[in-house]
Parts: sequence; C-alpha cells; structure tokens
Amino acid sequence: MKIILKEDITNLGYKDDVVEVKNGYGRNYLIPQGKAVIASESALKVLAENQRQRAHKLAKIKADAEAVAKTLEGVALTIGAKVSSTGTIFGSVTPIQIADALAKEGHEIDRKLISIKGAVKEVGKYEAVVKLHKEVQVTIPFEVVAE
Repeated sequence: MKIILKEDITNLGYKDDVVEVKNGYGRNYLIPQGKAVIASESALKVLAENQRQRAHKLAKIKADAEAVAKTLEGVALTIGAKVSSTGTIFGSVTPIQIADALAKEGHEIDRKLISIKGAVKEVGKYEAVVKLHKEVQVTIPFEVVAE
C-alpha cells in the first residue's frame, strides 16, 4: 500500500515522502493516528502542488540546518556517569543526556533528532548522529567518563 507521510517517522521516511508499507500498518496505525494518508491520484497531485509552492521555504530550512551543522562540527562532548568498579555504567547514556550536554555547550538540539548506534553501557568513546534535516546530519563524538 502506498501512503504519503504527514510527519517524519523514524526508519520509514520524512514528511511528504511517498512510501510503500504493509496494509495493516498503514490502515491500522499510520492513517488513524493522522501520520499518513493514502496515496491516491488526487492526493499525489495536491502533494506535488504543495511541494512546488514550498520549494523556497524548504531551501531556507535546509540552509538553516546546514548552518547549525557547521556550528556543531568540531564539538566533542564529555559525559560523566556513575560507574561500577568493573567500568560498567549504572544505566546507560541516552540521547537526553547528549542533548543536555549540547545545551551546556550552547547548542539547543531536540533529543528526538539525536541517535546513538547501540547501547552505551561502558566507559569509552562513542559517536552520536544528529539528523537536522533529511539531507543534513552531523556526527558528534562523545566520551563517557566516570564521575
């Protein structure tokens, strides 16, 4: 089933993307939640017209995302965590903690835009990816140290 997304959905697509999903996922979750509409011929025409009218706005949004990406380049974070005697963290480091550390550095980034590959459960060096736009993302290195 082809649908048009009304908002960004992780691991599926971005707003206004036309994607193929299974019938149950589309009809039972995405459409009733208001996250998507069926990609009928008329809906695709409306989408094309809306995208044509918003082209300059989207270019500005992308330029703003690239400007934020430039300010984030070269940023390296150090996150303190309570650690056991074996070097294992009590709990784990989450995107919330990375967003807080970025806020202390003067960069206000929504935690939903930050993703970490795998679980951070030990002291060491890791990387987080900040997806500012569907075409703009920044990798931020961070180190977890014992408090």
